[in-house]
Amino acid sequence: MEQRRLGRSGLRVSRVGLGTMTWGRDTDEHESADQLRVYLDAGGCFLDTAPTYGDGEAEKVIGAMLGPVVDRRDLVIATKAGLDRRTGSRVVDTSRRALLDQLDASLHHLGTDHVDLWQVHTWSDAAPLEETLSALDVAQSSGRTRYVGISNYSGWQTGYAVAHQLAGQGRAAIVSSQVEYSVVSRGVEREVLPAAGLLGLGILAWSPLGRGVLSGKYRRGTPADSRGASPHFGGFVSAYLDERASRIVDAVVTAADGLGLAPVEVALAWVRDAPGVTAPVLGARTAAQLRGALASEQVVLPGEIRTALDEVSQPPVGYPER
Repeated sequence: MEQRRLGRSGLRVSRVGLGTMTWGRDTDEHESADQLRVYLDAGGCFLDTAPTYGDGEAEKVIGAMLGPVVDRRDLVIATKAGLDRRTGSRVVDTSRRALLDQLDASLHHLGTDHVDLWQVHTWSDAAPLEETLSALDVAQSSGRTRYVGISNYSGWQTGYAVAHQLAGQGRAAIVSSQVEYSVVSRGVEREVLPAAGLLGLGILAWSPLGRGVLSGKYRRGTPADSRGASPHFGGFVSAYLDERASRIVDAVVTAADGLGLAPVEVALAWVRDAPGVTAPVLGARTAAQLRGALASEQVVLPGEIRTALDEVSQPPVGYPER
């Protein structure tokens, strides 16, 4: 698998990352290990997780595999901080205390003394940005992370954060932005992608298969064994079961049929090769699903197919972007 530089940094990651949102909860440790083996066999090295995934269980599953399944030195491990679901509801806390406490807990779960990329999971007005970003400085200068990034920031938030870090000597440079991006979710093209390109950030695209709907499996209802039927992810998936998404899914399926490919291969190739994207972060329910999606490594979409998909999924743009 091809590796790409993450933005202007020296860090190189696989051009498809492996996401772990379901590990330790919907995906048990045995299936997780099978997925990791499939990914490694395909030449992948970039593993993305967070302390909220399975309330810390995903990080623990990864930690248990460092050594028995894969050498720590062969992985680029990314995690996040700033969200907490221990109370059963979503709590955002990007204070210095909360962020560094979560980082230390992540390192304990992972069984390692550092991660390669540490990301602020989301923006919050409840803590001064300067305080939030100071946690990145501490984490990098103490060796607990090698690089730092942001996640789910808007365009202006991205610019503000990066400029702040560049303005002070010794501050940790932000190298990446992780945002939702797929052929069915293209809102980041209005401001986030242009900002990231100008500022030298690598884009990590989460949910590149449109929360699973771009597989085409929801066209005739919700399969009982799908994420859409899961109590944890039902609402997450249903956001893309509307009429607009249905038109886009139909176009992806039509393109896939014409090319002799699976819809997931078309959808993943579309976002993987979109301008500014370093790597989509791909999650799968089973190793078989992951193996099928990774077949996209051999896929390069013809220009006319990409143009057709661009046209059917074009997001609305107006003032002040245009």
